[in-house]
Amino acid sequence: MSSKILAGRYELFEKIGEGGMSVVYKAKDMLLNRYIAIKVLKPEFIKDQKFIESFRRESQAAASLSHPNIVNIFDVGHEGNIHYIVMELVEGRTLSDLIQDEGPMPYQKVIELTKQIAAALSMAHKNQIIHRDVKPHNVLLTSGGTAKITDFGIAKAVNSSTIVDTTGGGIMGSVHYFSPEQARGGYVDEKSDIYSLGIVMYEMLTGRVPFDGDNPVNIALMHINSEMVPPSKLISGIPPALERIVLKCTDKYQTNRFSSADELIQTLDNLEFVGSVVGDAMFYGDEEPEQVRPLVESDFDDGDYDDEDEVFEKKKKKKKEKGGNKDTDKNKNKNKKKKIIIAAICAAVLILGGLGIAWAGGLLNGSPVTVPDLTDKTFEDAQGIAEEAGFKLEQGEQVTDPDIPAGNIVSQTPKADTTAKKGSTIRVNISKGPGSAEVPDVTGETPEDARELLAASGFKLGTETPVASGKRKGTIVEQTPEAGTMAERGTTVVNVTVSDGSLVKVKVPYLIGKPLDEAKALIEGAGLIPGEIKYENSDTYAANQVISQEYKANEKVAKGTAVDLVISEGPSEPQDIELEIDFDDAENEMFFMTVTLSDDMGTRNVIHNQQRNKSSGSETVVLQGQGKGTVLVIFDGVQVMRKSVDFTKGTIK
Repeated sequence: MSSKILAGRYELFEKIGEGGMSVVYKAKDMLLNRYIAIKVLKPEFIKDQKFIESFRRESQAAASLSHPNIVNIFDVGHEGNIHYIVMELVEGRTLSDLIQDEGPMPYQKVIELTKQIAAALSMAHKNQIIHRDVKPHNVLLTSGGTAKITDFGIAKAVNSSTIVDTTGGGIMGSVHYFSPEQARGGYVDEKSDIYSLGIVMYEMLTGRVPFDGDNPVNIALMHINSEMVPPSKLISGIPPALERIVLKCTDKYQTNRFSSADELIQTLDNLEFVGSVVGDAMFYGDEEPEQVRPLVESDFDDGDYDDEDEVFEKKKKKKKEKGGNKDTDKNKNKNKKKKIIIAAICAAVLILGGLGIAWAGGLLNGSPVTVPDLTDKTFEDAQGIAEEAGFKLEQGEQVTDPDIPAGNIVSQTPKADTTAKKGSTIRVNISKGPGSAEVPDVTGETPEDARELLAASGFKLGTETPVASGKRKGTIVEQTPEAGTMAERGTTVVNVTVSDGSLVKVKVPYLIGKPLDEAKALIEGAGLIPGEIKYENSDTYAANQVISQEYKANEKVAKGTAVDLVISEGPSEPQDIELEIDFDDAENEMFFMTVTLSDDMGTRNVIHNQQRNKSSGSETVVLQGQGKGTVLVIFDGVQVMRKSVDFTKGTIK
């Protein structure tokens, strides 16, 4: 497509990127004389209305957003079969390339980029748009380090009951980054994007994604069921507070994540503030800090006071001086003392404020104690365990869970086996049972795949009943309850019928002229069986070749159908035919008779103008020939008989 002009305005130069359903080109807007990027839908999708709708939805979703961290959309259109979006050209590279080249990345850089991406998501969320495919490949970095999020191809304007994909019933998003609710095919909200952003943070910090596997289904199940390895277990030097932010973003329960992108940004701002006030040592708890910058009066100087040490030094000198107005000196000393007190109070406020933020963020561990595992315990039992370990217990939210019985603890903060200050509070969420969910559609799947899909939604596979069907053998034909039915998770069993493939239709092969053995092999190879075999003479086909077949070639019939054949015995030997001629049709006693025969050998006179007597009564004439033909009997030039003959069968009529 190089050098193509679109809409008489956009000149395409070179391909600079490619995705699942589109190709991105560098181009120039000849009207505005600026370089741009044009995303073109791939040719294989131009007849697919679902993809065209997705492509159109991307342009509408992104065009409604104006933010420095979102790639701008300038135009959208189509020319013939070419559907395209005109967008801002970002000179730089993708975040995925940066991670590949420089990962693991310094935590300061991770915080900076995360805040920019979160700011873009905040704008989208405030416009009721969920991105649903946040990943490093969809984040572009300018040469100046600005992050810009793109590819709103599966974004969706949402309300309080948004389902993952209403267009085709499939799971949307990239499997390494999408949330557990997307993997289950459930409801998504802003917190689903926050989960994906948490996975991106994890990858920036460690250089790898937390979940990987042989196929997408396994990875999706890991998002639902598996606990991720904390980043600090893979890479040293990650601040514990930043790790807690990542783990909160990627909590498997939406209610436990940050409530909004703005809250995430505020938490990261607080983290940076604590570092700027109390030094990097506050990030590492008990680890030895490299350097802690001391607080000096210049940090809160109001412009009227000297350095605090100089104030005290001058005070000492004043005491040693003799002479002068004692009252004046006393007043000056009082003023200076007030200034010192004010400065000290300001310093104390800043220090205590920083320490307070650090304490609130869990940055000061103090006497660390291992947090006990309270999951699947009743609140009463957990309370005793927590108190014995030196913690307080606080009840959080009630949440649904397919595995934990109602009344037992589903999750806790802080997590089990981490460390926290003795006397601090453990907040727990309580199960209210598995709850209800939509039964997923497993028709067309194998029972093995259906079992995994159902388990991911909290259901179990029940009986598997074979049934005669035209569907592919071993695939599910029907399910009970039906897909989309709301049912209790954990206890609902989904029974299925499985196709035995007996009614699958196959094409009948072309068999005419084939030797019998070859014809039988073709029949069996097509999933059919040879039927009744009949034999006939044929002047067209050699012996043992198929003359005719029961079903036409390429006709679709049920798999296992019998196909009858007619096989040639070769040409038959000509048979003599006797022609009985009655003389009663003669007008005169003496007449002249001619017998003319026409067959595959040609036309000839068997008897030519020979005299006969009517009183003789009749005469039998033996006819010899090949194939089919006609015989004529003529008395005195008048035709008195016409018969059809078949020398192959030896018949006359």
